[in-house]
Amino acid sequence: MGRQALLPCLHLIQEKLGCVTPEAATLVAKKLGLSRGEVFSVASFYGMFSREREGKFVIRVCVSLPCYLKGAREILQYLQGELGVKPGQTTPDGLFTLKETSCLGFCDGAPAVMVNDKTYGRVTVDKMKEILQQCREKA
Repeated sequence: MGRQALLPCLHLIQEKLGCVTPEAATLVAKKLGLSRGEVFSVASFYGMFSREREGKFVIRVCVSLPCYLKGAREILQYLQGELGVKPGQTTPDGLFTLKETSCLGFCDGAPAVMVNDKTYGRVTVDKMKEILQQCREKA
């Protein structure tokens, strides 16, 4: 059961703590009968897991070729200017974390952006402004 339960456990930790801490990874390893290395290997392989606390809204901009060709670079530049952070960083208020990702599996809707668990397709800078406004209203 250990390996089968690993991803659900990591998702739960990420949701509750905002990141997969070394302490949480050690606890999961013990409970599932896995090594700490196995747990960290899986946690570091998947981009949805972080080892550092993330913002309330994690914005992932797909920079794979289809998205890049359709305008992902412009969206990323806009977000960096608007939020004042670079990819991999979190805003000082803890509201937003900006990340680049290699693929969201939404190539037919390029460029694609994911905010937390919701994916947006055919994103423009204007649409990104609306998405940020909605996030700020929810905060």
